[in-house]
Amino acid sequence: MAALCSLPRTPDLPTLHGKLQDLLGFLRGALRISSAHTVDFYTQSVWQGRGALPPESGGAAARGAAPGGGGFIDLPRVFCERSQKLLSTEAFVVAARHYSVQSLGLCTPIEQLLTALRLNKEQRTGENVKAIEFMNTKKSHEVQEMSELICSIADYCGLKQIIDVGSGKGYLSSFLSLKYGLNVYGIDSSNTNTHGAKERNRKLKKHWNLNHRQTRVDVNGLALKMPKEIGAQKEVKCKGDFESVPKSSLGNQDMSTSVLPEFSESKVSAIRKQLGDLHAQPLEEEKLYFENTFSLMDFLPIDAIEPTSSQVHNTEISEVRKQRRNMATKPSDSSIYSPLTSFITADSELHDIIKDLEDCLMVGLHTCGDLAPNTLRIFASKSEVKGVCSVGCCYHLLSEEFENQTKEYAQENWGFPMCRYLKEERWCCGRNARMSACLALERVAVGQGLPTESLFYRAVLQNIIKDYYGITKCDQHVGKIYSKCSSFLDYVRRSLKKLGLDEAKVSEEIIMDYYEKYKPRMNELEAFNMLKVVLAPCIETLILLDRLCYLKEQEDVAWSALVKLFDPVKSPRCYAVVALKKQW
Repeated sequence: MAALCSLPRTPDLPTLHGKLQDLLGFLRGALRISSAHTVDFYTQSVWQGRGALPPESGGAAARGAAPGGGGFIDLPRVFCERSQKLLSTEAFVVAARHYSVQSLGLCTPIEQLLTALRLNKEQRTGENVKAIEFMNTKKSHEVQEMSELICSIADYCGLKQIIDVGSGKGYLSSFLSLKYGLNVYGIDSSNTNTHGAKERNRKLKKHWNLNHRQTRVDVNGLALKMPKEIGAQKEVKCKGDFESVPKSSLGNQDMSTSVLPEFSESKVSAIRKQLGDLHAQPLEEEKLYFENTFSLMDFLPIDAIEPTSSQVHNTEISEVRKQRRNMATKPSDSSIYSPLTSFITADSELHDIIKDLEDCLMVGLHTCGDLAPNTLRIFASKSEVKGVCSVGCCYHLLSEEFENQTKEYAQENWGFPMCRYLKEERWCCGRNARMSACLALERVAVGQGLPTESLFYRAVLQNIIKDYYGITKCDQHVGKIYSKCSSFLDYVRRSLKKLGLDEAKVSEEIIMDYYEKYKPRMNELEAFNMLKVVLAPCIETLILLDRLCYLKEQEDVAWSALVKLFDPVKSPRCYAVVALKKQW
């Protein structure tokens, strides 16, 4: 293994603590915005409270500031010291931009890391083999980028065994085994997922074995797509990042005082423009379809596919094909991808799950909720796990140690916080704020906006439920009804029926009166949610910083970093936590 000192330098623990301290100072005021629930926007009069100064007052400060890895010399004041109310939306946007992962200089560039990992190393396949796209464009992008990094880490550390936690449908596991010849164990808590992954991998091998036609399409490299599987299972809920804002997103905490200034139509437009300036990049074509398939025989490991009778008798294999095959790592068994079913916790004994466990690399692509921090804990505690590459998601499903102080829990390994610094601060985000962290700023910035009308419908519905049914909080969820409705009236009728409430209590006239009353205030709701979107990266930064600090605290961890792995427009949860242990 190469000397770890050849890897890129990353911020040390005291530096990270300093950044955490500054970030917490900003979030102490800002969390009051992200903790408010969109559903309660009208029932709790979120917008009535106004800032101590008009919104335009912060414009000059905002225009004079510029983002950068070195930070700001002086950030404009965002909140009133006495009331903690928002002073200026422009200053708020500037501060939120400053406290993002990129602006704080927390990321190690992926190109720099790959170069260091490959120093004096040959790629496992011997050449830059182009992508196999046997999944949708988003998943394909994620699997291609992450598998390249995983393979480079494995080669750097001299590892052949990979443990993919929360492996789901097995896309990453299959790709790692078939393209790179790695010995992969995919572990998922769902037996349905495990069975589906086995069947999918079997069909994939069979398909690759029987099809030899080749199609090359130049879209930033060759994109190769398999035909869609017949009867493919639906995506498992919570696996991956949020594609859009849930109607009930933004939590259920009470907000006793409002912190937001009044917004006009022009002010909403101004925030839209500021969002666009935050992340202006062209939106690439999202869906590519190809009718033909590509023969992967040129670079698959020799034992990855059972040969057909025609192949057994075919002795005219090209020299190029032989050379490419020989460059791949030959697996010890014809099945180099093994899907397993197990519920992983920080205390899981890997030897009980994997009988032939050896020195390995633990990975996870969009590990949901507590699975991401538990992956890091397993890495830190198990001697066989020499490295980790984890991309988390579903922050709202994290358990928080200091969230419910009135209740007693026997839990020891909380999802947040992990590091000593935040534990000493007894810091709590709350579920609504963590839900807000799942919002996708980059997608909004390129025009994939929030579903404002559906959120508006839900907020007005809540007012009707409160006034006519006396319900301020409801354990049931309306769900994805909006897309099925032809009008607000239809939406209310369907929602009341789903919630089990008597529709006869409210007439059509009453329902439409509510709609007409609040329709002029829809801009307020939109602007409010835009502020939450702007704040989202800051909360995500806090969660990622917590995980990175935890790794820096571990004595046997030699190197750890945050890496921006994906295009955030395609995959909003784009940051990987990467770490390697000391080599004794």
